[in-house]
Amino acid sequence: MSEQQFGIDGRVVVVTGGGAGIGLGIVKVLAQQGARVVMAECNPEGSRTSAALCDQGLDVRYIQCDVGDPSSIDALFAEVRGHYPKLDGLVNNAGLTIHGDFLEASLESWERMINVNLRSVFLCAQHAARMMTASGGGAIVNISSNHAGASTEGFEGYAATKGGITAMTRAMAWSLGKHHIRVNSLSPGLTLTNHIGQLMSDKPELGRFYHALHATQRINQPEDVGQLAAFLLSDASQSLTGADLMADNGLSAHLFNRSGI
Repeated sequence: MSEQQFGIDGRVVVVTGGGAGIGLGIVKVLAQQGARVVMAECNPEGSRTSAALCDQGLDVRYIQCDVGDPSSIDALFAEVRGHYPKLDGLVNNAGLTIHGDFLEASLESWERMINVNLRSVFLCAQHAARMMTASGGGAIVNISSNHAGASTEGFEGYAATKGGITAMTRAMAWSLGKHHIRVNSLSPGLTLTNHIGQLMSDKPELGRFYHALHATQRINQPEDVGQLAAFLLSDASQSLTGADLMADNGLSAHLFNRSGI
């Protein structure tokens, strides 16, 4: 287990979409910091993943949940209430990306992204806040994206949902502050998930291009995002609410590339 830095030992935290990618990176870091983590994941493979983490001495419970289905969210939090005396933190991480030609985009894909990426954040935060209010407070972290501020062609639906998350976070912070609940968003840029790693392996020139886009000449590891989530859940960030942390290695701070000028 890594050295505990954030003072979240023993705290109960739900992470949606915690079975892979950024979500799994968050789950690992929180559990390594001593948190009691609920991995809410639609893929049944999450059961094996959580069991492997438990074999490492980490406290991770898998609960199957499809955040696109409100009844599944209801069941998730009913199970959390049944297993734990309180809830200290929530990380709304679950999401999906559907991109393609704007003129050909379907209403079905638009509604699917709205339901999974945006509606689920509202519903999960509402459930979590009710539990936190009953026990004196807590912290919510909503995973947004650098697409909330600047995007590209074909990502209209994804950008809309992430922009909505960032805006909703600010409103939630004011709604829940009086209940001693802090709400912040975290906006990762390009992150080395299995999918991105495979793309870079298949096309090394793409990997070089990706790295060159960033001021630090690197892209996020999932655990980098996990460290920031742990900070936002901890008392070390007690003065932060309604804020958005941009975790994109300087990409969004760059106006244009002057190489060759």
